[in-house]
Amino acid sequence: MSFLPDFGIFTMGMWSVGLGAIGAAVTGIVLANTDLFLSKPEKATLEFLEEIELKTLGTEQRSFKAGELWKKNGAVIMAVRRPG
Repeated sequence: MSFLPDFGIFTMGMWSVGLGAIGAAVTGIVLANTDLFLSKPEKATLEFLEEIELKTLGTEQRSFKAGELWKKNGAVIMAVRRPG
């Protein structure tokens, strides 16, 4: 006759919680450091970039098409789409 309680259920529960925590940590690290589940960005064509309407900043407001930037001279273009 033993006076010690049965720790079998407690041990099984601790293993379950421990494995769940390890799995959550590994999943979080994989999702944070890879782009496996992100959609792939689309490449912007030159025709699409030419038609974008740009507005100047400052006191004089002026609107023009982006194609005007490189009609006479070359231009380096970086298109960034901000969310929202």
